[in-house]
Amino acid sequence: MRNTPHWNDPISHLRRQQPDTVSLYFSPTQLQATAQRFLDGFDGLVTYAVKANPGEEVLANLVAAGVRAFDVASPQEMQAVRRVFPDAVLHYNNPVRSPKEVALAAELGVASYSVDCARELEKIASLVKDVEISIRLALPIKGAVYDFGEKFGAGPDEAAKLLRRIVELGFTPAMTFHPGTQCADPTAWGCYIAAVADVAKQAGVSLARLNVGGGFAAHRVGDAPDLEAIFDHIRRETDRCFGTDAPELVCEPGRAMVADAFSLAARVKAIRPGGAVFINDGIYGGFSEGRDMMMVDRIRIIDPQGHERAGRMSGRVVYGPTCDSIDRLPDPVALPDDIAEGDYILFDGMGAYSRAINTGFNGYGLGEPVTVTRLN
Repeated sequence: MRNTPHWNDPISHLRRQQPDTVSLYFSPTQLQATAQRFLDGFDGLVTYAVKANPGEEVLANLVAAGVRAFDVASPQEMQAVRRVFPDAVLHYNNPVRSPKEVALAAELGVASYSVDCARELEKIASLVKDVEISIRLALPIKGAVYDFGEKFGAGPDEAAKLLRRIVELGFTPAMTFHPGTQCADPTAWGCYIAAVADVAKQAGVSLARLNVGGGFAAHRVGDAPDLEAIFDHIRRETDRCFGTDAPELVCEPGRAMVADAFSLAARVKAIRPGGAVFINDGIYGGFSEGRDMMMVDRIRIIDPQGHERAGRMSGRVVYGPTCDSIDRLPDPVALPDDIAEGDYILFDGMGAYSRAINTGFNGYGLGEPVTVTRLN
């Protein structure tokens, strides 16, 4: 691994190093604790969705925690996992692939694929044998910040038709769904599980496995999501809907697995007379999700000496560092009235998608993370 803990926490690093570029802090201890929470609480195979954060240190620490299977969306992600853990089980659940990507996946030993239409099934069947294929179901179910069903997934009738076809072709039959990103409502999973059971019954197929997707919410605002309530609901609804013919379960957390393992510190570059704050990171960097997702409200303001500001809080406009006027964090950000130029704004829960979507526009953006023993 490239990073070994040598800082106690982000504040000790900020106080000593006074970085003038944005800093991302990584806690292996926190990541492994979250992984253990999934491994202990979810009654099935836990796979990590590499797209959320493909960092080498993330993959290595998940392996150290006991994660042995990974949800990969491209050959590049497959290769990243293989470099860290050559024996990893790979699930290729991006349901749109070129024939060349399918061939590369076969070379890299992918064990499970998902499809949502006949053409994608044909691509796999022409190049791959003796693997599991999951039919991806899409339903108009609410409960997430945004829905994935518009882009991916087959309706129940088409899913039943595809399920029968994969059995005819000799593949191991499975089904999958995704309740949408940042979902904290257990009933969203329950509705999908019931629908999957109906599709399997309609098709006359006994499922080997059911992948209940990702979508597990990370702690962004307010109270932390109750993951254990979701795990328990998934198990109960699977038993209720399938009875003695219940398939083995799989999940693929990304956001909820890695978010709390990272914090991001941005420095205040300027404060305008009207109160607007300019920082050295924005929507082209670690806050790329900001326009589509709720902003994290777990924020601390640290002065250059390492002390936390404690002034009266009020909403401020916060701009990023680029020359683009849309480089602005969504909604007024609650900041103390004693905030000053040179202070650091420390955002917790920033491990998911911050690095993966970072662009480096205008020469700004995230570098390699600083490893710390703890984040708070």
